[in-house]
Amino acid sequence: MTEEILLKAVNIKKSFPGVQALKGVNFELKKGEVHALVGENGAGKSTLMKIFAGVYAPDEGDIYIRGKKEIISGPKKAQELGISIIYQELNLCQHLSVAQNIFLGREPRRGLLIDEKKMINDAKEVLNYLNVDINPEEKVKNLPIGKQQMVEIAKAISLNSNILIMDEPTSALTNREVEELFKLIKRLKEKGVGIIYISHRLEELYLIADRITIFRDGEYIQTLEFDKTNMDEIIKLMVGRQLNEKFPRVETRKGKKILEVKNVWRKGVLHDINFELFEGEILGFAGLMGAGRTELARAIFGADKIEKGEIWLEGKKLTINSPRDAIENGIVYVPEDRKKQGLALIMDIEQNLTLPNIDIIKSKLFLSSKKEEELSRDIVKKLNIKCSSLKQRAMNLSGGNQQKVVVGKWLPKNLKVLIIDEPTRGIDVASKIEIYNILNELKLKGIGIIMISSELPEILGMSDRIAVMSEGRLTAILDRTEATQEKIMQYATLKIANN
Repeated sequence: MTEEILLKAVNIKKSFPGVQALKGVNFELKKGEVHALVGENGAGKSTLMKIFAGVYAPDEGDIYIRGKKEIISGPKKAQELGISIIYQELNLCQHLSVAQNIFLGREPRRGLLIDEKKMINDAKEVLNYLNVDINPEEKVKNLPIGKQQMVEIAKAISLNSNILIMDEPTSALTNREVEELFKLIKRLKEKGVGIIYISHRLEELYLIADRITIFRDGEYIQTLEFDKTNMDEIIKLMVGRQLNEKFPRVETRKGKKILEVKNVWRKGVLHDINFELFEGEILGFAGLMGAGRTELARAIFGADKIEKGEIWLEGKKLTINSPRDAIENGIVYVPEDRKKQGLALIMDIEQNLTLPNIDIIKSKLFLSSKKEEELSRDIVKKLNIKCSSLKQRAMNLSGGNQQKVVVGKWLPKNLKVLIIDEPTRGIDVASKIEIYNILNELKLKGIGIIMISSELPEILGMSDRIAVMSEGRLTAILDRTEATQEKIMQYATLKIANN
């Protein structure tokens, strides 16, 4: 008995001005399988998914749903065909309730009025079907990211979707939330739902994927049974070459103390934080979501107020009341959410790179367009930022290249301390290595780096020392030679009384 093919794409081509995004790719999804789709940023994965979701129309090629050729003329048509997509940036109305989000635009009615009682009961039914404990009357904004993700899935299931596309679904989830998501995925598989799963976290595919398809530079490369391949083969097919080292850490001689944080306190958030950072070292910060790592970074950078405590730089006590104060002293911050906090997405690359550097590019009273172009071109070349031109909008860059722009805008500064939060979130394997090499170059120049990451292999692979936080407190600082995943998790889950 042959397995039912829910979706099949044949020779799909798609172009945008100056870019051939898809060059005749093929893909198929079977009933009740998780089919992983992987490739570097810019490989064409998201473009194909948007074609399936009716956001884009293909230039050429055919799509078959359950053996019947279909034209997916828009998102509504995709829904009618049983296709739902959950984007990396969740598409929920934060001010509405869970039930209102699930049935938005399809609310049950009693005459001209919305039948609130039926909508809540219908939402309960869908959430119970998914075995998810969420109050349908709760406002979405009050839910943690993991539960918001479940609301997106509930919305898809309420549409009777049997083709579910998940784009980087675990990028903002805690380990516990990831476990719950994977349990849910297994239940959906058992009910015959086919899932297309896009992720840069290749290690998690071992837990859920049945097959894997690799794209590279807009081309279909190969489809493999997941249990008959290995990580080295997948990475080689993705990048077209062998990547010999996942974490290309460089050894440097420990320099002098550059930063000292003393007794930093913020009620209910940070509790007597003390640590030192040395020239040319990467101090990795590990901990579970909510441990206070990002809050500490923002406090050092002046984005959030410190109630008590001191920050010393090169033996001098600093007064940091704002990010401007931190930047003027050579302390810069690359935030976790590069799209919302690190970039002006509608501006071009040149503008993003020069915004913090106006003092360098101004000529008397006016900005020098020549200096602006020279500075930007130099950074683009130095960091190998792949773009069509300096005038390309930041929103149209791949995740890895966006991250390079966020780091690159700080390079012309008199940089002493770089704080980088989730440096490789949502970027592909090859781009990760490029980011690590940028950190290595800064390290070799004697810059002190605070690296916050939720990926323990990254922490262990790139850090010289590892600081672990739990419940707003620093619970350990480990040398890389003594650190293990088990030891880090032991300190990251340490319960502390009387916060």
